[in-house]
Amino acid sequence: MSCVFYPQVSSSTVSHQDQEILTYITTTGCSLSLVALVITVVLFVTNRKVRADVSMKVHINLVIALILLNLHFLPSQWVAAWSSTGLCLYAALSLHYSLLATFSWMALEGFHLYLLLVRVFNIYIRRYLLKLSLVGWGVPALIVSLVVTIDKGWYGRVALDNSTSEICYIVNPTVKMVTSLGVFGLVFVFNMIMLVVTVRRILGLCQTKEFGQRERHKAKRGVCTLLGVTTLLGITWGLVFFSFGYLTTPGLYLFCILNPLQGFFIFLWFVLSLRKSGNSATSISSVTHNTNS
Repeated sequence: MSCVFYPQVSSSTVSHQDQEILTYITTTGCSLSLVALVITVVLFVTNRKVRADVSMKVHINLVIALILLNLHFLPSQWVAAWSSTGLCLYAALSLHYSLLATFSWMALEGFHLYLLLVRVFNIYIRRYLLKLSLVGWGVPALIVSLVVTIDKGWYGRVALDNSTSEICYIVNPTVKMVTSLGVFGLVFVFNMIMLVVTVRRILGLCQTKEFGQRERHKAKRGVCTLLGVTTLLGITWGLVFFSFGYLTTPGLYLFCILNPLQGFFIFLWFVLSLRKSGNSATSISSVTHNTNS
């Protein structure tokens, strides 16, 4: 993702050798994440209990957005080098849309976790998933449609920093900054606010005498879940704001190591969630058996 997001604010101080290494790291990480994300979808589809979980349905939408992002990002240089203008326009539109959809579902993850942990652990919103989907998939489509309607020439071949390679993306620097970095900035600030508010709320509940031991344990577990998931869903992208001057190259390396592996990290978290769910079901079954005996 570094090619479509990070170099927009990086300087030209990155050497050609570093650029090649970063490209290799990014490609390897994205490929690994793509495989892990596809496996995650398969696990979701084949597990009836997981499919019934509303939270998992929210997570799987982010997984699908990341799959689309990786699918359109990995062949981006090949498409720019060998494709026609029409195909390049499609590739640029798809890459922009999938990137915005990823940001959108990151924000919805923060919103969902806030409702789940802060709203007294009980929430019911009519057609909740439908409304989330309209925002998660609809807002990115609206932004891309607006850009291409104003001037489809804003999409085309873009040269990478210190490289002869090109990708199909947004040509206009201002449009690129506003619709990519600007959108992510809003998502990043929103998720950080949700994280702080939720942690403060849960820690406050844990300190009250009326808060039972069972609820206190559930709250602590919720905080751990929130910290883990929110860290995976956008916090590392914030490295883009700390990559100026002497920090440009180290920031790029951190960014290109952590972010392309985001899908792989989500896969690990998903597998751990399945194991915890299985252990909980086993424990409940054991307690029921003992009680009946």
